[in-house]
Amino acid sequence: MDHFELRGGVMHAEDVPLPDIAEAVGTPVYVYSRATLTRHARVFREALAPLGTPHIAFAVKSNPNLAVLRVLAKEGYGADVVSGGELDRALAAGMKPEDIVFSGVGKTHAELVHGLESGIGQFNVESEEEGYELAAIAERLGKTADCALRINPDVDARTHAKISTGKRENKFGVPIDRAAEIYARLGAENGLHMRGVAVHIGSQLGELEPMEEAFGKVGALVRELRDAGCSVTHVDLGGGLGVPYKADDAFPSPVEYGAMVARATKGWDVQLTFEPGRVIAGNAGVLLTRVVRTKRSGNGPPFVIVDAAMNDLARPAMYGAWHDFDAVSPSGDRMTAHIVGPICETGDTFAMDRECDALSSGDLAVFRTAGAYGATMASSYNSRGFVAEVLVDGDRFAVVADRIAPSAIMDAERVPEWLD
Repeated sequence: MDHFELRGGVMHAEDVPLPDIAEAVGTPVYVYSRATLTRHARVFREALAPLGTPHIAFAVKSNPNLAVLRVLAKEGYGADVVSGGELDRALAAGMKPEDIVFSGVGKTHAELVHGLESGIGQFNVESEEEGYELAAIAERLGKTADCALRINPDVDARTHAKISTGKRENKFGVPIDRAAEIYARLGAENGLHMRGVAVHIGSQLGELEPMEEAFGKVGALVRELRDAGCSVTHVDLGGGLGVPYKADDAFPSPVEYGAMVARATKGWDVQLTFEPGRVIAGNAGVLLTRVVRTKRSGNGPPFVIVDAAMNDLARPAMYGAWHDFDAVSPSGDRMTAHIVGPICETGDTFAMDRECDALSSGDLAVFRTAGAYGATMASSYNSRGFVAEVLVDGDRFAVVADRIAPSAIMDAERVPEWLD
């Protein structure tokens, strides 16, 4: 469920008509609904209630906007971060350092120092080499790093290849058949407190079976580690639960997910951590855009050219992803069209042969389910600016990320004197 719906023939975000936002802020613009974010955060937490009091760390990479993070911090969420920049954002949004989990396969020396000095709750160590480096830094700083070892369970998540992270050939984690020996060796390091294991097999998962298979392997590893005399008090089960991008798609609900986790982790006797991202933020946002013009090429469907582009929403170009596309003020007429942006690449295509609301020059439309992996993946390709972001709360809205003009980007560049 989201809070983007037609009222009087005009799409609203909560109680705000989208044309009001377009007039005040311009297009393209991401529009987020606080009510939807809050509802999803609470539904997810309630679905995990049978597990006791698990720690929930929002995957900042899915939507790092400070206002979005502040909403989730107020709901008691921590943060799963994968860079020093995301760590800074989580802290600035009011998330407690002890509620932050630092994941990521390529943490730099400076980022490891930053995490330690910030007093974060857990490092998810992705390799034996990273563990030794972290141990040395911690010992030098007179600190002890609480850690979980990320394991690669060699499980096919059955999702897009570019967002699958749990197969043997993927770069993440340590092979599960070597995890026990690595855990034991890192556990002997003075600067580390190895307290558990972590797993995350991919994003936008539409089936529970791959996750349950991975969790089964994690449970077996926990028993193996304990039998070998190692302490295991925490397990991070990652995130990855998918959301429907098509209105009629069916995905496992948080309640079904929670029931599966309860079944898979029965008897583990650990503190569980979860890292939801898309399932919280995905349906909480839309990308509001305006039709530049329509054109025909031959006898095929017309091209509907919008002012949003692949630099604003990369998922269709990168993954072939689907986003429902709806008129803000639908007339009731329908058309079949190719939905494209203005970027000078054929890849700047949102949909081909899409049946949609009839649209013409100047009309407003939205790409739905754009609250996750939208603005965060934007670029300035073709010397376009960075898209603005707005948060709606009831009948009010605020710009929560300014539109960055191409001229401002150019101001950060320099021509050396020797080229004069």
